[in-house]
Parts: sequence; C-alpha cells; structure tokens
Amino acid sequence: MFTELIVDMETPQDRMIQLVRWYLSAFHVARNSDIAKKAYNPILGETFLCHWNIPGMEADGDKAVDGPCQEATVNNLAFISEQVSHHPPISAFYAEHQTKRITLDGYIWTKSKFLGLSIGVHMIGQGVVSVIDHDEEYVITFPNGYGRSILTTPWVEMGGKVSISCAKTGYNATVTFHTKPFYGGRKHRVTSEIFAPNEKKPLVTIDGEWNGIMYAKYATGMNEVFVDTKKMPVVKKLVKPRDKQGEFESRRLWQDVTHNLKFNEVDKATDFKQKLEQRQREEARDRKERGVAWETRNFHEVGEHWVYDRPLQKRLKNPSPLSSNSQTPNS
Repeated sequence: MFTELIVDMETPQDRMIQLVRWYLSAFHVARNSDIAKKAYNPILGETFLCHWNIPGMEADGDKAVDGPCQEATVNNLAFISEQVSHHPPISAFYAEHQTKRITLDGYIWTKSKFLGLSIGVHMIGQGVVSVIDHDEEYVITFPNGYGRSILTTPWVEMGGKVSISCAKTGYNATVTFHTKPFYGGRKHRVTSEIFAPNEKKPLVTIDGEWNGIMYAKYATGMNEVFVDTKKMPVVKKLVKPRDKQGEFESRRLWQDVTHNLKFNEVDKATDFKQKLEQRQREEARDRKERGVAWETRNFHEVGEHWVYDRPLQKRLKNPSPLSSNSQTPNS
C-alpha cells in the first residue's frame, strides 16, 4: 500500500518518486488460482465496494462519514466502482484514505482487437491521484494488455508507454511496458524515467519486471531496489456479507455464476450469466421504448471524464451534518 506514503514525503520530488513506486507495484499478480476462469461481463449499474486495513496503521477509528464504503473507518482505504456505461463499457472508480487525505478518481474502458494468435486490449481512460494537503493532482494513464498464445498456453503481458504528471509541480514520468520480442528478450520488462520540471535528463531511471523486481538508478549515483513485488504483502480486501449487499453489488449479482464455477459446473454458470445479460437487454429495451435515459448511482460525467459524486475534497469543504459515528446509506 504505497499510496498512503505519498503524503508523508516532504518534497514534490519525493512525492513523485513515491507515486511512481506505487504505480509500478500495482500490476503484479497478487493471487494465483487454479479455478476455471469465466468472463464476468459487467452489468450496467453494477457496483463493487470494499475497504482495506493498512499494514502498520491502526485500523480502528471513527466511521468515514458519507464515504464510499459504509464499513470503512477514517484509517481504512475505501474503494467503490460502478459500471457507468454499457456501450462503450466504461468502469468508473474511486478510492480514498480519509486520515491521509489522499484520493484516486478515474475511469477506464477497453477496445479489443484480434491479432492472429493474440488479443490486444487498448486501455482508454485515466486516473487522478489527489494529495489534498499539498493541492497536487497526479494524472496517470494505463498500459495496453495482450493475451498471448490463445490457442496453446495463454499468458498475459502489458505493452505501451504511459505518463504520470503533476501540473502544479511540473514533475513528470514516463513508464514503458515492453512487449517480448519474437526472438530473444525477456517477458514483462518495464522501464521508467522520472523528470524534474523543465529537465530533459531523468533524475531517476528504473528497469525490471512489473511482476518481479524493479531497480532504480538515481542521478546522484545512488542505486536501490525500487519495488520487489515478491516481497509485497497481500492485504485482503474486506467486503460486507453478500446477504447485506445491494442488488447490484458484484458478489451478490454474480453469486450463482461464482458458486457454479467453484464446483466446475460451467454449463450452469453459463446459464446464470446469460440470464443476467438477457435481463440487461430487456431493461435497455424498456428504457428505450419509454424514452428514459440510464441514471448512474455514484458517478457523473464531466466532459469526457467520469468523477465520483462525493469525493473527499468536496466533503471537507462542505462537512456533513452527521456525527462522526453515523453514516448515510450509499445511493
């Protein structure tokens, strides 16, 4: 959980370096499973809410008033996502740590392309990390994904060049996810360069594997292990029981599909999946006939971007009249 440490850095340079460290740590696979995989095509209006206890930080505390997750305290990292569009399939997401006063607001959708023996997935969208006490916003973009060897033993790799920038401080970074050459080369290589404002020579260069170890070389001459994903602890997300979730929360919405996949009942899982998708089509047809537009629950569109309705920044400016031990229900 490197995001919370960003706010503890004293200088804009150190905050940018720490943000890049968090970004590069976010792509490795934290859990392996031999359970058969099945596509969970997102349903319009589907939501997912959870929170995490931060290692080394007291989990107890006051409830995060009007935050994205009712169960979270001010010392938890809280998260919410919503499928806000079906065509194109846009997922909007938001996370916050109230005590550290840091948030992440973003959206993403994909375009897929068949590439012979591979499938390319172009990631469209962006995220914004807001460090509230420093009034800094870091805009991040996302790499493309590729499913390789789809007719034999499939494997996934990232590819493409992404950017991280802060308009206020001028610090910026590029991250390049290298696809494996047809002959030679290594899988999952990633490189990055971090730049000071108006500088062309990087102050830090990083090289390694995004699902392994990454090393940093500083212009000062210092070298270090920048991220070691093999030693990163797996912190489980906390989700309220399915019977207490809303109708459109993911684990409740897809519980019949998940149950049957768990017991390798693929045909039954497919039947339940098709029922959900058919219901979605019927609801879309009904809205079209009545001339009614779909209304999102937790996010709204601003230009070409999607943002959370109740971000921490807004709540700090306009505090809720509720006491710190009460909570309004999620819409």
